[in-house]
Amino acid sequence: MSTAKRIKLDNTTMVKICTHSGSFHADESLAVYLLKLLPEFKDAELIRSRTPSDWDASDIVVDVSGKYDGVKFFDHHQREFNTTFSNDYKTKLSSAGLIYKHYGKQIIEQVLKIEDEAKIELLYQKLYKEFVESLDANDNGISNYSREIEQGKKFTDKNITLPSLVSNLNPSWNENPTDKDYDRQFLLSSELMGTAFLNLLKGYGNSWLPARSIVEEAFESRFEVDKSGEILVLDQFCPWKEHLYSIEKDNNAQGDTKFVLFKDSSNAWRISTVSITSSSFEFRLGLPEELRGLRDEELSEKSGIEGCIFIHAAGFIGGAQSKESVLKLAQLSLKSA
Repeated sequence: MSTAKRIKLDNTTMVKICTHSGSFHADESLAVYLLKLLPEFKDAELIRSRTPSDWDASDIVVDVSGKYDGVKFFDHHQREFNTTFSNDYKTKLSSAGLIYKHYGKQIIEQVLKIEDEAKIELLYQKLYKEFVESLDANDNGISNYSREIEQGKKFTDKNITLPSLVSNLNPSWNENPTDKDYDRQFLLSSELMGTAFLNLLKGYGNSWLPARSIVEEAFESRFEVDKSGEILVLDQFCPWKEHLYSIEKDNNAQGDTKFVLFKDSSNAWRISTVSITSSSFEFRLGLPEELRGLRDEELSEKSGIEGCIFIHAAGFIGGAQSKESVLKLAQLSLKSA
C-alpha cells in the first residue's frame, strides 16, 4: 500500500476529498473538480491514496475503495456495480457519473445561480447526455462504434479526445516518476476536465437555455400568429431547431410546425422551413414551387406580396423586408400545399 499523498489547498480546512494515487484518468479528474465547485468542498484537502485508513479519515472518497453508498464512497470498480444515471441509460457510471448523479443539480444551481427547478432539471439531463455519459463509457471500456465502423475510420482522432489528453498528462514511465510528480499532474488534469465541463455548463445555461425559452414562447403563442398553429415567430433570432423538436415532442405535437419566422442580422426577415427530423434535409413543407429561385420585384409581383427579397431555389428558406411579408409567404405556402 502506498502512503497518503496530501496536497494542501487551504491550511485551515478540515474537509478531505480522497481519490487513488498513481496514474489518473478523466473520470476522477472531473469528479474531484465537480466536488470543489460546491461550498462544502471548495477548500477541501485533496488526498491521493490507496490506503484504507486514509479513506476512512476522509469525508468523501471517489474512484477508490471498492464501495458505493451515495454518501461517502463513490467507487465503480466492484464486481457487483451496475448503477446507471437513470432507467433511460444503459451506460454504467464511472466516478464522474456518480458524483454528477448525486451532486449535479447542486453544482448547476451553484455555478449559474438559478433556482428554477425545471431549468435545473433540463440542464442536469442535458449535461449528462452531452458530456458526462461519454466519460462514463470511456472509463468502462464502452466504444461508441461497432468494430466494423472503427476499422473503417478514415483517420486517427484518439489523441484529441479529453480522456487521451488526460492520459498524456500522466508522467512517462521512463521518467522514473514519483508520487509528487503524479500529484502535480493530477491537478492539471482536474483543471482541464473541470474547465471543459464549466465552459459547457455556462454555454448551456447562458445561451442554450435562453434560446429554449424564446422557442417555447413562440410555440405557446403560435395560434395567435395563424389559426393553423403551423407558423412560429421568434421574438429574436436564436438557435431554434433542437429546441423545436424537443418542445413539439413534449407537447405531443411532432411535425406540426411548418415554418419559423425570424429577423436576420440585416434587420430583414427570414422564413425557414422545418426538416422532417433533426438529421434530415427533407423539409415538412417547402415554399411554393413556382416562386423558388425568384428575387426582389419579380418575386413580389408573382407572389402578390410586397417587399419580397428571395426564395431559395431549393425552397427551404426565403426572405422579405418585413415580418408581415414573411408571414404572408408562410400562409401562401400553407394554402398552396
